[in-house]
Amino acid sequence: KHNVLNAKQHAKEAQVIAEAGLKNAVTIATNMAGRGTDIKLGEGVTQIGGLAILGTEKHESRRVDRQLRGRSGRQGDPGSTLFMLSLEDNLIRMFGGERIAKVADFAGFKEGEVIEHKLITNAIERSQKKVEENHYGVRKRLLEYDDVMNKQRSVIYQKRDAALYGEKLQLELDNTFYQTAQGTVSKNKEQNNFEEFVLEGIKYFELDLTTLVTKEAFQQQEPEALAETLYQNVIKHYGLKKQTIIAQTLPILKEINHRNSNVEHVVIPFTDGRLVLNIHIHINDAIRTQGSDIILAVEKIIFLHVIDDLWKEHLRLMDDLKHSVQTASYEQKDPLVIYKLEAFELFKNFNNNFSNQIIQFLSHLHVYADKAQTSATNNFQNRSPKTKLIETKSDFQTGAAPTQESVPQKQEPIKVGPKIGRNDPCPCGSGKKYKNCHFNNETT
Repeated sequence: KHNVLNAKQHAKEAQVIAEAGLKNAVTIATNMAGRGTDIKLGEGVTQIGGLAILGTEKHESRRVDRQLRGRSGRQGDPGSTLFMLSLEDNLIRMFGGERIAKVADFAGFKEGEVIEHKLITNAIERSQKKVEENHYGVRKRLLEYDDVMNKQRSVIYQKRDAALYGEKLQLELDNTFYQTAQGTVSKNKEQNNFEEFVLEGIKYFELDLTTLVTKEAFQQQEPEALAETLYQNVIKHYGLKKQTIIAQTLPILKEINHRNSNVEHVVIPFTDGRLVLNIHIHINDAIRTQGSDIILAVEKIIFLHVIDDLWKEHLRLMDDLKHSVQTASYEQKDPLVIYKLEAFELFKNFNNNFSNQIIQFLSHLHVYADKAQTSATNNFQNRSPKTKLIETKSDFQTGAAPTQESVPQKQEPIKVGPKIGRNDPCPCGSGKKYKNCHFNNETT
């Protein structure tokens, strides 16, 4: 009579462990099954030697073997441990199993005979040490890869916290404006491409740069001077953009607050002609700050939206890079060095894309329609008492219909049937175990 303790017996685990220390009790357990709970010895067990542990193989890690040994002799109780191995075990075969077998044959040992010798024990321990050293090297290597991601993650999280908590957000945006202006100038100045410089001015800053810089001046001026000129004009343009938005939205908020002071928030859609974002605005804060809180809310949301979207894509690219650089070892190159170099380039591209998308949205920012005030007034009475949505028509300055990404799509729940164990009878009725019947068909 015996008890079996494995993953399927988790409901009876406590009972099985409680009975394992009784006199004449036999418990068959998988590797470390039920560990973490002491086995209390029953009456009379101490007098006959305590708990006996029999191991049928050695683990790759000596730590696990010691944990198995630790099941006996708890809290000063007597106990014993015995491991019985075969020369055909994977651990021995990986590290000189054939050599040990030849020595055993030379010594005259017969098939199935027990071999007890210090040389065998030392050989097994050396094999375990080699495996542990290999695992340690793998973990150390993995940590070096993770250090690259941790450094990038710390930079991104600092940027994100600046937007999330409102601290240093204006400084981050100001740096982003200057970096984008500097990058635009340096790239096109290096290629001496004035036409592309003008096109990027329209694309990113909504500015006609031909009114600021002539082609001759572009070719003659230093990049630092051009970048400073572009930066100053971009900041001036964005300041006018903010004043226009405040002039459009603040009167609507005041009207809503005048009609019903119980309304706390409104949702105003903003767009750059491509993307629409619904921004929640606190009416009282917006009125108290004369509209500056509206701009702050827009800047915070677009900052978080862009950085989260690009960061997810960057993580995917970094994961693909980690797998692709492993082939560098065939060229006698260190994959970690290649990974660090390529990761730096990916992160530089991430920062450039982040700056460009932020500046592009803010420079082209406008309320999502030209009749927002009329729609808000007409639909004011039909809204919930706490939050009003300023509805707008789909009249765009660009003429293109943007996509609404801020509205989540409802997903249908995934229906999953009862899980069938590998050793359970196959539901097809063949009488075979599931792993020997339809298991392979379903997994493929």
